[in-house]
Amino acid sequence: MSIIIKNGHIVTASEDYVADIFIKGEQIVAIGKDLNYKADKMIDATNKLVFPGGIDPHVHLDMPFMGTYSSDDYETGTRAALFGGTTTVIDFILQTQGDTLYNALKTWQEKSKNKAVGDYAYHMAITDFNDKVAKEVVQFIEEEGISSFKTFMAYKGALMIDDGQMVQLMKVVKAHGGLVTVHATNGDMIDSLIAKNRVVGNLSPLYHYLSQPEITEAEASARFADMLHYTGCPGYIVHMTCEGALNAVRQSTKRNQKVFVETCTQYLVLDASLYEHGFEGAKWVMSPPLREKKDQDALWSGINQGLIHTVGTDHCPFLWEQKLMGKDDFSKIPNGHPAVEHRIELLYSEGVMKGKISLTKFVEITSTNAAKIFGMYPKKGTIGIGSDADMVIFDPNKKHIISAKTHHMNVDYSGYEGFQIKGKTETVILRGKVVIEANKCYSAPGNGKFIKRGRTIVIN
Repeated sequence: MSIIIKNGHIVTASEDYVADIFIKGEQIVAIGKDLNYKADKMIDATNKLVFPGGIDPHVHLDMPFMGTYSSDDYETGTRAALFGGTTTVIDFILQTQGDTLYNALKTWQEKSKNKAVGDYAYHMAITDFNDKVAKEVVQFIEEEGISSFKTFMAYKGALMIDDGQMVQLMKVVKAHGGLVTVHATNGDMIDSLIAKNRVVGNLSPLYHYLSQPEITEAEASARFADMLHYTGCPGYIVHMTCEGALNAVRQSTKRNQKVFVETCTQYLVLDASLYEHGFEGAKWVMSPPLREKKDQDALWSGINQGLIHTVGTDHCPFLWEQKLMGKDDFSKIPNGHPAVEHRIELLYSEGVMKGKISLTKFVEITSTNAAKIFGMYPKKGTIGIGSDADMVIFDPNKKHIISAKTHHMNVDYSGYEGFQIKGKTETVILRGKVVIEANKCYSAPGNGKFIKRGRTIVIN
């Protein structure tokens, strides 16, 4: 199959120009003005944006959590991602405490086998670090193409490792060219506040937010940065939400330290006032919780200052019936919300169209930086000769409204219901094949490929 895209407004993390693109097989073969190639399919992209397929570095598909499972599996989740312009997602494998990393890998391989519609990769979450696991970490980096290792500073007894284990993991990962990522919140403080609120009968979703104040994230982010500095290991903070945590990273730059940071769409466009609407607030119960308006301003500024490098979603949807597990106790509400389908359109509409970020910065945070940090560049994350032909043809002027009635995620509500958006994903190409066109998906389960990853590329 060959495709020629004519007269597209091509945007990468560093360039912005009008040209044609010729695709043959799975790769980009030529880029230039007035290309004279014969192709099986021609796409007229006049007045349309053409940018690299999105990479969402933070999703949870078919994940066991709080006695249930996230409602999007590899088929529905990667399909919804494609509809939104995200061609690759990175999911999290969870080690069971006391078990091996390889057993966890087998479990997730079964989840994705013959199901993925779009491309995917894995992070490995370390919940029980010891000498045997250390050897597996090396094997994962060198043999499995899984080079990033998630840690938790919260969820004691289920996911959390202590600081001593964290430091030892960092030393192994640094020696073999990997990356340590972290859920940076102070779990002990949060557990104490949750317990206090439950004792006095504060059980509504509002108290999920009030049990995780900004200081719990700021303190943990600073502590993680200190451990990275001590070990010399590269590190990445997932789902940063607030000014205090951002300032902890800003402080680390004074000792010439580089800490990679991710925020998520919800923290840029939603705020904690949503928790004031009774149990309806359960739709936005996630950890960390939504923050204040001042934190939104800080995060947008952090993107432009180069302190925040990627925007993911932490996509972890639960049906309303599942959320009702916590109707009488906020601490039993499954944490997470649906977002993977709307990331790119929200960032364009709320970011580019409102003058908060440039077009090139938009591509940087939705695709290119994730590809570089997580060892997929230049195969993924750019429009360049020899790169995978993953790209989005985007109508920058088309207006639409987000609604659970029209989204493709397997969940019966939307965290963005009624949002008026300007800019729409129109056509999506994955490895040289048109997979989304005219609001239809042409990629079948099993067409998505597992992407082996290499070392982190240091970015500015």
